[in-house]
Amino acid sequence: MEKDGKAIERKISRLIEIKAENGKIILHADNATRREKKQLGTIKAHLMNMIKGLQEPFVYKLQICSVHFPMNVTVDESAREVVIKNFLGEVKERRAKILEGVDVSINNDIIEVSSHDIEKAGQTAANIEQATRITNRDRRIFQDGIYIIEKPKKKIL
Repeated sequence: MEKDGKAIERKISRLIEIKAENGKIILHADNATRREKKQLGTIKAHLMNMIKGLQEPFVYKLQICSVHFPMNVTVDESAREVVIKNFLGEVKERRAKILEGVDVSINNDIIEVSSHDIEKAGQTAANIEQATRITNRDRRIFQDGIYIIEKPKKKIL
């Protein structure tokens, strides 16, 4: 799908046929077994997300929480990564990959991830959240990290 120079592409099962007639998108399966019916519903949801994404980008919001050590979070545009320095006093910096077609901006302690493709925006937000995952420590005490606080049309906190 393409609109105003923005494009979203997706591979779809060969069992499902897609037609555009009279301004409508028609999905058709020759054998309407359970498997094809499930795929029809999934493809319909993907197409709806693609259409919504071309009209308005999907935005995820993440919050930087630093209780013990002040974290320094920056966006490295050349490497397409989010760089997290001084996480829990660590000397080595942590990096999270930014997928192609995704924009990341940092305002104080809020990180905004936006894209016309909901899957790429969600995966980039998950990459950032996973980069600050804490292991071998009590999560009730060490609450430092970057956490998703808002998804498209859904507030978590």
